[in-house]
Amino acid sequence: MDAETILRIKPALTHFLHQFDDCFARSQTRGHLATYVQGQLGPLPRKSVEPIADAAGTPPRTLQEFLGLSRWDEAMMRDRLQQRIARRHHHEHAVGIFDETSFLKKGDKTACVQRQHCGAAGKLDNCVVSMHLGYATPDPRGFHTLLDGELFLPEKTWHDDRERCAEAAIPDDVVYRTQHQIALAQYRRAVGNGVHFAWLTFDEFYGRNPAFLRAFDAVGQTA
Repeated sequence: MDAETILRIKPALTHFLHQFDDCFARSQTRGHLATYVQGQLGPLPRKSVEPIADAAGTPPRTLQEFLGLSRWDEAMMRDRLQQRIARRHHHEHAVGIFDETSFLKKGDKTACVQRQHCGAAGKLDNCVVSMHLGYATPDPRGFHTLLDGELFLPEKTWHDDRERCAEAAIPDDVVYRTQHQIALAQYRRAVGNGVHFAWLTFDEFYGRNPAFLRAFDAVGQTA
């Protein structure tokens, strides 16, 4: 997306982002959301904090603090997004997609990092894993988006070490759950917010788990 396109869609993007204003406690904080989103959408070769901040004329430290220290109601933002999708992009043949994403990391301080299977590297490596629920419809324009996402908290190296969790700012109520349990929770949240899925798709890791499949059978969900 080039700079001209960003300028053309800016009014619509601004209107869209204003729907989440009350998810932020402070008006100064919420203003940085537009800076970050525009940077991610724009033509910058690197989408990290410093080039995004420089392009917007914002001190990099300010944007770093927004992403790392500022508090916003993530659950409210997620629910509001899902409700918008349910209203504006409902489709009788919509498909839900469960998938994982892994990110290579160095060191041991990043939340949820450990040596585990890393899809990005295709082998065991030091990484974090996040779980996602996607949404796609067969519209002529091919609408698709992410509905939900959560970090996978490893059991022995993180859940069982609450001091380590506290150092990484992981709240006490964030506990170990299997990938299957996370996926089911994401599905139930989306349905609770009015999202309809004609089908759910996932890879064999999920498909070979009988309890996971029975949970969908119990509510009449095709998977």
